Amino acid sequence: MSDWVTVCTVEDIPLLGSRRVQRKQGVDVALFRTDGDVVHALLDRCPHKGGPLSQGIVAGTHVACPLHNWRIGLADGQAAEPDEGCTPAFSVRVHDGAVQLKRSELDTLATDLTRPVAGPARGASDCAA
Repeated sequence: MSDWVTVCTVEDIPLLGSRRVQRKQGVDVALFRTDGDVVHALLDRCPHKGGPLSQGIVAGTHVACPLHNWRIGLADGQAAEPDEGCTPAFSVRVHDGAVQLKRSELDTLATDLTRPVAGPARGASDCAA
């Protein structure tokens, strides 16, 4: 049995956009499609504050996190300078138009990481007058 699993087609990912792939455990994987039809896969979690990279804007070889505009490299998950940090990158291949990820990575890579949960809303009495 092959370690590669088909998750969608290239056309299922919007040009300069993304698509999320759910996993059995851990944060989803975000697939990104560049203007050259190159597909990349990153954990859908910014290394800064855990923002959903799948909601970011793809420009060139980076995606901008929607929370604080950190630029994350699509090929390696590295934050662009002056920021520091990295999000896990997943192996991806396109075979006859089908986007495939490694099953072993989906099952094991960064499954201990979770998306931050927003805290309770502050009440009016919590705000300074």
